[in-house]
Amino acid sequence: MSTTDSTDPVRLTVERLGHLGDGIAPGPVFVPRTLPGEVVEGVVDGDRMAAPRIMTPSTDRIRPACPHYNLCGGCSLQNASDAFVAGWKGEVVKTALAAYGLEPAFRPIITSPSKSRRRASLSGRRTKKGASVGFHGLKSGVISDISECRLLHPDLISALPAVRELVIAGGSRKSELSIMISQSDAGVDVRVSGGKEPDQPLISKLAGLVEKYALARLVWGDELIAMRHPPAQRLGRANVVPPPGAFLQATREGEAALQQAVVEALTGCRRVVDLFAGVGTFTFPLAESGEVHAIEGEGEMLDALDAGWRFATGLKKVTTETRDLFRRPLLPDELDAYNGLVIDPPRAGAEAQIAEICKSKIPVVAMVSCNPVTFARDANALVQSGFTIEWVQVVDQFRWSPHVETAALFRR
Repeated sequence: MSTTDSTDPVRLTVERLGHLGDGIAPGPVFVPRTLPGEVVEGVVDGDRMAAPRIMTPSTDRIRPACPHYNLCGGCSLQNASDAFVAGWKGEVVKTALAAYGLEPAFRPIITSPSKSRRRASLSGRRTKKGASVGFHGLKSGVISDISECRLLHPDLISALPAVRELVIAGGSRKSELSIMISQSDAGVDVRVSGGKEPDQPLISKLAGLVEKYALARLVWGDELIAMRHPPAQRLGRANVVPPPGAFLQATREGEAALQQAVVEALTGCRRVVDLFAGVGTFTFPLAESGEVHAIEGEGEMLDALDAGWRFATGLKKVTTETRDLFRRPLLPDELDAYNGLVIDPPRAGAEAQIAEICKSKIPVVAMVSCNPVTFARDANALVQSGFTIEWVQVVDQFRWSPHVETAALFRR
């Protein structure tokens, strides 16, 4: 590791990007917002050049389209061409698999368009002149106040004035609020954490803002302040009202790409188990052709899923089970009741559950992952137990960030 106490600038050449999107020069020295092949100059502090000057730019470098790029920490790769980002994200997944000797067929990457993010977590703080609302700056606790965004859907941008008023009404200059905003057909769904305790005057003021800005729902901490209309999400043939703050795929386009991959992978499966089912992202498209048993650790999400199924038409039977799959994974005799499985675990993967799948007789697995490292680990375990990877589909619904989603088909 390179370490130095010198304040003299040094000149380095970026060799590659790390999995978090930082350029890496010999040392290693991490150089944010740079691209492979670029010659940079700046002061190195420990293993980081925090403020590089680009002496020789890459041919893949472009001018960032967002006016907040230099201060906002949300889009670390907006300085790179779309072709470069797509190629790099594909290589991140390929490299993770290659570490286990796996070289499956890859389908072309599917990238969500700009201004398509339907869900975002913003930070907010009261200021002398009002409120600052946006994302944290790069490697910083400072909020970068935004007025527009190349990521967020226009419906979310239009809700920023409402968010600012919510912060002014219920925030303080000493603490930071976390504001989750989600797009729905009924309006923007808002959940605020870290604000003042909601006494009656504050509740009345917040409820007034819900009406003023036609928000679908506002939850303050754990308390429902007001709901003008249920903020339903369309999943397959069902309308589902997620619990406040529940997980949703980041974009409708990315969700559709992942759903299409999973449905294709499990074509012909008439009894499917959906592990880490959430509110039914994959349950409902799969239920159009077969029975689905949805398992999830949070009962509120399964209640929403079940209600969505009961009011939907044209779907096969859907059953639910609340179960912590990390502590109580499905065992082989339970898995053998199904002829298809979809698993979409959190970033940590599902090592314990994968081990039981390996010991089962289930013939087809569709895996969705948001972490190439744990995806490769779990994929290798399946392959070692007799599965083959028929294809891998990379989906980029977190544009200009290092995050990447993957769907894959495993067949015995």
